[in-house]
Amino acid sequence: MAQIRLPLRRRDAAALAVGAAVLAQPRIARALLQRNLRRLRAGDAGPLLRFYADDVRFRFPGSSTWAVELTSRRALERWLARFVETGLQLHADEIVVSGPPWRTTVCLRCSDHLRAPDGTVVYENRAVIWGTARWGRIREYEVYEDTERTLALDAWLARRRPAAAG
Repeated sequence: MAQIRLPLRRRDAAALAVGAAVLAQPRIARALLQRNLRRLRAGDAGPLLRFYADDVRFRFPGSSTWAVELTSRRALERWLARFVETGLQLHADEIVVSGPPWRTTVCLRCSDHLRAPDGTVVYENRAVIWGTARWGRIREYEVYEDTERTLALDAWLARRRPAAAG
């Protein structure tokens, strides 16, 4: 009887370990994303970029200079460099992570803003970022935000910082 239970216990222990890893994944993913967004706000996109697959697909719809459809981490790195150089500050209000590591959905409800040198807020927007990941790498994501506000940011940048206007 003990010989029969022992393999079952090992199998049960393995199943529990896998289950625990899957259940812990959302908490770990949220903590890593928050940390990486803090680094992005500080001007370092590197930690965030390390989470993207080489062939990540990124969409930012609209008709502003920010609107793109990219299909590589290198292209996304250039887009994020402009984001950082402009001084935009992105804050995640809520992060939802669901699914197993091989098919994970990530959703951020967030806000971003830009302050002028005198501290005046010149741009504010809210967004939802919807993405998918596989084994810890973001494969694709899209940003949904008020594109009219993004166009207003373009106009402000063109007047005040022509080099950042895109």
